[in-house]
Amino acid sequence: MRRAVCPGSFDPITNGHLDIIARASRLYDEVYVAVMINKSKKGLFEIEERIELIREVTAEYANVRVEAFHGLLVDFCKQRDIPAIVKGLRAVSDFDYELQMAQMNIGLTGVETLFVPTNPTYSFLSSSLVKEVAAWGGDVSHLVPAPVLEALNKRLRKE
Repeated sequence: MRRAVCPGSFDPITNGHLDIIARASRLYDEVYVAVMINKSKKGLFEIEERIELIREVTAEYANVRVEAFHGLLVDFCKQRDIPAIVKGLRAVSDFDYELQMAQMNIGLTGVETLFVPTNPTYSFLSSSLVKEVAAWGGDVSHLVPAPVLEALNKRLRKE
């Protein structure tokens, strides 16, 4: 069975993330979406909320699994016998950082990293940007799946 992982914080998941996950799901038998736990950062959504939203918006992909992780991604991969990490690249600036990570990961455990160019429609998109625009009342409905938009609007009205 061919397995891969799409890692990230997904706070919140965007249409750009979803595009990469969907494309990976066509290439691999099983795709894990690994939601990073970083206790030193306070996200807009709790880890459990992110996992629930990702499961909802990836439900059409029967081969996608969603789990939280903390620590080294390569350890997550080794524990699940995952030989490949799939990462979306938006711009050359992403490549510099991601290449270093890919080289470290293959050096540590032999886990390969595959870079997938982002759909040009989403080349500017990041979770941080979505949160900022939404917080100022901007329309992000074309940037996130409907359940995420609903959760985002509900959360921002609370704060």
